[in-house]
Amino acid sequence: MLQVNPASLQHPSAEVREFACASISKLLQQKHVIPAFVQRDVVRCLGPLLMDHSLAVRETAAGALRNLSACGGFDVCDDMVTNDIMTPLVALLKECSTGLDANELSPKKCRGMNKNYIEDIANEAINLLWNICECNNTALYIFNKEGCLEAVLHYMKKFATNVDLAISVANCLQAVTEDNPDLLPSFNASAQQILETVMLCPESTMKHILLRTLIAGTIWNIKDTIPPGSLGSTVNAILKIFSESLAMDAGETIIRMNEAEKNRLKFVVEAETEENMGDTAENCVLGEDDNMEEIPKGKLRRENDISDLLPSDKWELKEVTALLTAQQTALEIIVNMCCSEDPSDDEWEEHSSSDESDLFMENSYNEASGLLLSPLCLSDEVNSAFLNNLIPKKILEKTAFPNSVALDICMRNSSWKPLIKKLNAVQCRALTCLQSILLVSDVDCLGGASALQSLAQHLSQLIFSKTELPTDTEFLEAVTSALRALLQTMASKNISQCMTPEQLLALCEAGIQSSNASVRMNMVSILGISGSVLAKGQDTAETLKMIGKFLLEVAMKESSLVVAGEALDALFDVFADGKEAEKAALQIKLLPTLKEFQPVFRMRMRKEGKGQYSTDQLCVLDNVKMNLRRFIAYQETLGKTPT
Repeated sequence: MLQVNPASLQHPSAEVREFACASISKLLQQKHVIPAFVQRDVVRCLGPLLMDHSLAVRETAAGALRNLSACGGFDVCDDMVTNDIMTPLVALLKECSTGLDANELSPKKCRGMNKNYIEDIANEAINLLWNICECNNTALYIFNKEGCLEAVLHYMKKFATNVDLAISVANCLQAVTEDNPDLLPSFNASAQQILETVMLCPESTMKHILLRTLIAGTIWNIKDTIPPGSLGSTVNAILKIFSESLAMDAGETIIRMNEAEKNRLKFVVEAETEENMGDTAENCVLGEDDNMEEIPKGKLRRENDISDLLPSDKWELKEVTALLTAQQTALEIIVNMCCSEDPSDDEWEEHSSSDESDLFMENSYNEASGLLLSPLCLSDEVNSAFLNNLIPKKILEKTAFPNSVALDICMRNSSWKPLIKKLNAVQCRALTCLQSILLVSDVDCLGGASALQSLAQHLSQLIFSKTELPTDTEFLEAVTSALRALLQTMASKNISQCMTPEQLLALCEAGIQSSNASVRMNMVSILGISGSVLAKGQDTAETLKMIGKFLLEVAMKESSLVVAGEALDALFDVFADGKEAEKAALQIKLLPTLKEFQPVFRMRMRKEGKGQYSTDQLCVLDNVKMNLRRFIAYQETLGKTPT
């Protein structure tokens, strides 16, 4: 199989099978080789080895399949389920769960180092299960049907002695409990007690912070099983864990842990120097009985051992990685807490893609804001817990750019360099969190008008920190989404905005060139919000003309129909009312331009709508189409009104 002989997977020798699995596992970490392995039925070859009589073979086979599922993506996971990987995997998980109770220490892998094969096999198998269930609904169905939850929770009982296994279990639990109502009845009092015990563990290492964060996310996923009387305290406990995680300064932690690593390695070098001074005498003694020690075999096994993503001696790096993962996870769950259920596709299908949908849209349209009424809201329990645990404040702190000293450390150390991506991910998740909180929280809860104005300045500094617009698409989408939500909130409360129209135009002219459609949508929406505020002022016609011309050009030339619709929506907001808006509309010939463009937009919707866009997007586009007709009629009445 590529550089590995497939026959070696069925070799009579367990060591040969183990070595073959380990070699495949290493190769499968390279994405470009995966298609070749899939074509050669690697899943059918490795699957039976999950139940091999050799524990070492089971572990390396599970590790290889784990790498395949992690690096191969959705299609490969689908292929794994089609090739019935779940049958041996479920059998292995249940057998290992039973084996935990026996508490048998497996054979030593090399002299002086104990290895618990049962727990290590379980760790690989749980990670494989997590990857597959996250990608494939059939796997999730099998998880429910086969009662895998009991076995998985049994592993969690080892959290006090094997935190790495517990973290793998927690990751898996968070994945299988998300949007899986069929699993909820399985979470009885005993199951919830296990989760509560882990969530309350007092250990303060960063791995334990990650463990508690993941368990808190799982409990949020199964909140419907919690009695109403206990929900408030449970939500508060969840957000307390998130608050503790977010309170830690990742940049300072990187600096501290990097220094700790240097000191430890210096000590190791000194200790090895002292040990080498006695090597000659020791080797003479060992030489007499070297046939009694399997030193060559042990060394060979260690050299070919396929370690996890991070080597076992990189504990400082593992701790920092755990902290950043915990913070990213906490922020993602907070976003989920801010969002209620979206309407189903069936509901949208009933109303979208036809002119008969106008009545539905009339009822859903908010005249004051020009936006679809949002279902977003915070429950009293969540809102209270947010404030009690200072969640908005801690989210805001995470929106800042990463510590420059910490970034420099990561840049100069190849092992630590992957942390840069994680630092940036935490910032982006924090900005997304900020957007969600702005959409659902009351202004007073956010600190009032002055706090929002300070926040606007902060976001402006993030965007304009360099002479050119940031090129990181993920960051740009997150920061412009947050700015859009902030400006909308400020406009709805008549709070004066800190960014000048010139700044906003410059931002939008640069941002509309982005390859990301969401960024372009944010840009035109931001301009629409700013323009609608300007339309209420005095002597703003010239600025409104520039905004109007910009939005018209986007609506007519934009390749994405959704962005074009957003530009039209922004035009409706800007020119909805006011003498300055009427003056500017006449000068840019807004009415005749829109009347000419209306049939073009309708034709684009018919040609491009179905198949290219989701039902939610089609619903919004239907709304735009209806409002374009209404807006043209409104502009025509203005022309007939005596001055």
